[in-house]
Amino acid sequence: MDAATLPAAVTDAMAQAVSPQAIAEYRRKLGEYQQARAAFEQQAGAYWSAIAEKRRGRNAKRRDRQPITLDDYVLAQPPVYTGPKRPVNPSPEPEPEEAPRQRKYIPLVADLLKAAVEHFQFAPERPASEGDFKRAYARVASAAGLTREQAVRVYSFETGGNGNHDMQSGLSAARPGSRAISTAIGYNQLLTTNSVELLAEQGHEFVHALTEKAARLSGSQRKMLDHKIAVLKRMVAFARSVPDDWSQHEKLADTPEGWALHAMVLDIDVGPLLQTHKLLTSVIFARAKGYTRALTAAELEMMNLTGDGTGLDMVTMPQAMREQVPTSNFFQRSGYERNPVAIRNNTVAKLLTVTDSRMDSNGNLPGAKDLAAAF
Repeated sequence: MDAATLPAAVTDAMAQAVSPQAIAEYRRKLGEYQQARAAFEQQAGAYWSAIAEKRRGRNAKRRDRQPITLDDYVLAQPPVYTGPKRPVNPSPEPEPEEAPRQRKYIPLVADLLKAAVEHFQFAPERPASEGDFKRAYARVASAAGLTREQAVRVYSFETGGNGNHDMQSGLSAARPGSRAISTAIGYNQLLTTNSVELLAEQGHEFVHALTEKAARLSGSQRKMLDHKIAVLKRMVAFARSVPDDWSQHEKLADTPEGWALHAMVLDIDVGPLLQTHKLLTSVIFARAKGYTRALTAAELEMMNLTGDGTGLDMVTMPQAMREQVPTSNFFQRSGYERNPVAIRNNTVAKLLTVTDSRMDSNGNLPGAKDLAAAF
């Protein structure tokens, strides 16, 4: 039995039984740990400050149309903590700093659907089958200029090759007890902030696309789509109620109304538009920056994963530089330390290679094959 399951009287007796020597040894080891950890944090802080400084320098050089060289990157890998582990407190009573931190709640699909009903009196129109959603996505993506290879291979990477339109990051029917690790949903794993930003920036195009479709309908189908268009207009207005800035959209996304907007990623009409434009904006961004060659699926995924500006930094890098530049140059510290793929594949070349490899293997799974057939 552990201390948590013992009667209080027994626990008190155990606490009193801990010898002064054990307490002293614990405190000595704790001091060594804290000293080592503080030294590491100082080293890591300096490293990630250098990463940020180099990034600012590259951005300035690009604005001035100056060439980017190896000197514009940090070429050392991030420091790794190798000191002693935090010692275990011999007392059965946990110390205050060891208490688990409260996790921020991550809304699930059910929360998004509930928010859509409560705040916009609307339930997204779900597809009758996954094949219907794949066909709708393929039509929209093809019309927008995305290739089958780009769409299918990004889907293969983002969903593991078998994901549904309502797949949420971290959740899997094959893993009982799994929990959501983010709000990312769907074929291209859109976050709540992605949905808010896309509706703010592309929402009027979405309204136009649905209005054109409505013009070809009549009766109850026309009435349903007209209602959806009216709701979409209200959602676009909400998304545009703040300045067009990621941090502002992030604040909206963290509200029940923002959750309601994210629910549209599940809708058979709006969902494919959101999924498509999540990738299309990266293609357009690259063209606007003078990158005329078609993006490979792995390059497009880098932009999808790290953001357009950061991703294009990797995409435009010559192969010789890709072999030398650490992936840490393209992440914030917190994001990098939560990304085991970027840590293991610690240069740009390695990261692109493993991305292509995963796309190759996952592209043979049924979901990826069905999406390819939909094109």
